[in-house]
Amino acid sequence: MSQHLLLSAGRGPQECAWALARLLRRLEDDAARRGLTTHRVETVPAERPDTYRSVLLRIAGSDAVAFAASWTGTLCWRAPSPYRAGTGRKNWYVVAHPCQLDSPATTFAQADVDIVACRTGGPGGQHRNKASTAVRATHRPSGLVVVVDTERQFGLNRRLALRLLRERIARGDESAQRALVTARWRVHDELVRGDPVRVERPEPAGQEPAPTRRRRRAPGQTVPRRGRSAP
Repeated sequence: MSQHLLLSAGRGPQECAWALARLLRRLEDDAARRGLTTHRVETVPAERPDTYRSVLLRIAGSDAVAFAASWTGTLCWRAPSPYRAGTGRKNWYVVAHPCQLDSPATTFAQADVDIVACRTGGPGGQHRNKASTAVRATHRPSGLVVVVDTERQFGLNRRLALRLLRERIARGDESAQRALVTARWRVHDELVRGDPVRVERPEPAGQEPAPTRRRRRAPGQTVPRRGRSAP
């Protein structure tokens, strides 16, 4: 069993991309402790090294769905900015949302199509009005129905009806795939700052890699106390 999870820094500042990289590492470590495997399917790097605007992660294992649910929603990385010494903000938000990569293709089998001869009105002469040469074809799995009466022979109309059904089913699959892509892009705008489902903090000094760029303290600035969050 597997589950895909999309993590996004949304339209937040560069610190959110930095926070995403740290939260991603924390999530992967948590998954490993639970016997799950993770794979970064797609990463969109941010401007600074070791930061990401978004990451698509595949989580595999017997408890993958429940684990992904525990990391779904607004995530908060609580730490001072490594880039701006003057800001007092310590909460940087990321959104995580389960997503589906591919829409299953609809299997087309002629055995799943009900073909019924019927009569249709309109121009076409006396033969067309009296003979049941038109075809109504119904694809049972999808519920799609087509009626074809363009030809004077039942066999030709039947062949056209089957082709039309195949084409409409293929277009439906393409539309479903585009809808999945649109849904993934929409996640980037769903970031809600505040009320996070998880709040994570850096490990004690020496247990986590230092940020790429060190924070510089402004003259006269005092060092904030650990554990106290900014308003």
